[in-house]
Amino acid sequence: MSISPAVEPADQATVTLANGLTCSIPASSPLAKLLKSQRTWVGPSAKERLGILRRAKSIAIVGASPNPARSSYFVGTYLQQSSDYRVYFVNPNATEILGQPAYPDLASLPEVPDIVDVFRKASDIPSVIDDAIAVGAPTVWVQLGIWNEEAAVYGESKGLTIVMDRCIKVEHARFHGGLHLMGFDTGVISAKKQTR
Repeated sequence: MSISPAVEPADQATVTLANGLTCSIPASSPLAKLLKSQRTWVGPSAKERLGILRRAKSIAIVGASPNPARSSYFVGTYLQQSSDYRVYFVNPNATEILGQPAYPDLASLPEVPDIVDVFRKASDIPSVIDDAIAVGAPTVWVQLGIWNEEAAVYGESKGLTIVMDRCIKVEHARFHGGLHLMGFDTGVISAKKQTR
């Protein structure tokens, strides 16, 4: 007796669970949508992110805002005051941000930035990656809350290092003793020399 494989109806989806087992569920179910949207791209480890930050000398903030209420302004302030990075602001609609000139695009910067820190919506990430490739920037760092897995895979396929959905300010502070693992200011004062 042979069993012919079952044909999955069009309204069914086969999903793979975390334990490796598969099952068929209605394609329109919330569980199917959730499992389909799960992230599979991982990106650099904590040790690799620390290496990226230590090697970098310059950072361009794409989508920087002159508005003090915006997170890009806060991150720019932190990087200017708490790091040795040369910080550039990229915003075609601004002339100055935090006392420095704002540039219309990456190609207008006086140097190729080591890190392109991105404060743009997820659908804009591929074009920022293309701009980074065009100028020769090695790393694109997409800020916390922004996720575009296809863009990350695309960027990596073009030789870029991609960090995504992570705040460069939080990561820098965490690696340098300024933040608790959960992101809170530790208030630690240390005589130990801090590395960038």
